[in-house]
Amino acid sequence: MERSNTSENNMPESTPNYQSAISLPVFEYISSAAVALNTDSYVIGGFVRDFILKRSKSKDIDIVAVGSGIELANKVAELLPRKPKVQIFKTYGTAMLKFDQLEIEFVGARKESYERHSRNPIVDSGSLKDDQNRRDFTINAMAISLNKDNFGVLLDPFNGLGDLARKLIKTPLDPDITFSDDPLRMMRAIRFSSQLNFKIDSDSLDSITRNAKRIQIVSQERVVEELHKILMSDQPSIGLKLLHETGLMNFILPELSDLKGVEQIKGQKHKDNFYHTLQVVDNISKKTDKLWLRWAALLHDIGKAPTKNFDKKLGWTFHGHEFVGSKMVKKIFIRLKMPLNEKMKYVQKIVMMSSRPVIIADNVTDSAVRRLIFDAGNDLDDLMIHCEADITTKNLIKEKQYLNNFALVRQKIKEVEERDHVRNFQPPITGELIMQTFDLSPCREIGIIKDAIKEAILEGEISNDYDEAFSFMLKKAAAIGLKR
Repeated sequence: MERSNTSENNMPESTPNYQSAISLPVFEYISSAAVALNTDSYVIGGFVRDFILKRSKSKDIDIVAVGSGIELANKVAELLPRKPKVQIFKTYGTAMLKFDQLEIEFVGARKESYERHSRNPIVDSGSLKDDQNRRDFTINAMAISLNKDNFGVLLDPFNGLGDLARKLIKTPLDPDITFSDDPLRMMRAIRFSSQLNFKIDSDSLDSITRNAKRIQIVSQERVVEELHKILMSDQPSIGLKLLHETGLMNFILPELSDLKGVEQIKGQKHKDNFYHTLQVVDNISKKTDKLWLRWAALLHDIGKAPTKNFDKKLGWTFHGHEFVGSKMVKKIFIRLKMPLNEKMKYVQKIVMMSSRPVIIADNVTDSAVRRLIFDAGNDLDDLMIHCEADITTKNLIKEKQYLNNFALVRQKIKEVEERDHVRNFQPPITGELIMQTFDLSPCREIGIIKDAIKEAILEGEISNDYDEAFSFMLKKAAAIGLKR
């Protein structure tokens, strides 16, 4: 594996200085604290990578001490103004403090070994070189010295600088060891590829495919954390496609893998719903940073695999895939240990309603629009964004037609909402009023009348008005045998 030329003390023959990267005042405090403890210290990892890439400066800073990271953190806190509190994580031998909106984590330089069944390392103290050896990728193994004698010098034993220039994700050591030791690194490789639009080195990519099964020893919470970051990248399809090609998707979201492929019977074929889904996620990512709306786009068609059917007259059908898909969402959230709260219900709702605006687009009636507004509630705008992102046809004439149809739906929504105030409306007649009017105790008839009023408003038989609703209530009550 390609490396830069280094001397025995791990210094490159060419020693570029990156003092501008460490111009923040906190680095001077860290340097002074390290001198007081007679230890060496370095800033390493993502902060260095992002500075060289000229990305926005990271608020997370990783500091390696050749010695005790916890002691260094305590000393830095002692020197800093306002004496920030140090959080200590003894299990991992790390410490963290917050200063000037930065989160600074301190760890002692270490070397690691792993047992086959666990991604939790056996840790021993080590040198900076040992610590760089254990890093996941060459671009994350670069360190900048905070020591007085070579302050600002870049230490790059694996030519991470060259890999940044080549836009390459590559492991410092044998990728089979790197990924087998900590299988989460496979997800991280794909996440960085998606975030940075970098290629994964061919040896590393082949290794991910060989080791994909080992992702099963990683906690679902950590897997989901990486999935979130892939979904929040500018072009999530880069990472999602790699998850599929390496086989990781089969262990994480097999429901998506099941959408892959095109089947043909009697000359009729359906689109590849996997690649369609990736395009929808990319489309919606251009319009919104809402994580859970991106999740809804990812899962909107998962019901198509179990509902796919070939009808001799109709061709390929996916009847009820929205309903089936919304039920699958909950199973996925449970399996991935994602929150079973309003976020899940939101994703289910978008999946369930994903075809509603499409269906009414050909015949935009007031009653259909009222029901759409009522059922979608405050999520209507997100639903419309999703539906527009769902247009993936390569036929420019059809694309223009679909977008024009949605524009008509949006206009109709605006008109109906301004007139009828349907969004999340509460019918003007309450159950309490029905009980008082007819001298009733809680009973089935109250629900019948309330539902009838709601349906009459949504169908346009009466307006969303108290007097009209009250008159309708009297008629409905008489029809079922109730008297005032």
